[in-house]
Amino acid sequence: MPLHEILSWFASISGIIAAFMVSLDNGRRVTGWGFALFVLSSIAWIGGALLRDDEPLLSQNLVMFGINIFGVYRYLIRKKPVD
Repeated sequence: MPLHEILSWFASISGIIAAFMVSLDNGRRVTGWGFALFVLSSIAWIGGALLRDDEPLLSQNLVMFGINIFGVYRYLIRKKPVD
């Protein structure tokens, strides 16, 4: 199996699992790890897009990578604001 197919399958499966984790709304920790998995998914999509010279997929996942990094920061690194 070519590398771009392996990356695409990993990105797809990890993205599905990450979306499920975030949608569970089981607290900050689970949501944060969901975003961490989204980061890995975005990296895999970026790698696959570079191997296939797929600029739309590359640009989408560069933006998604940034959003997911913010999610990791928000849910795993930053302390929850006091109400």
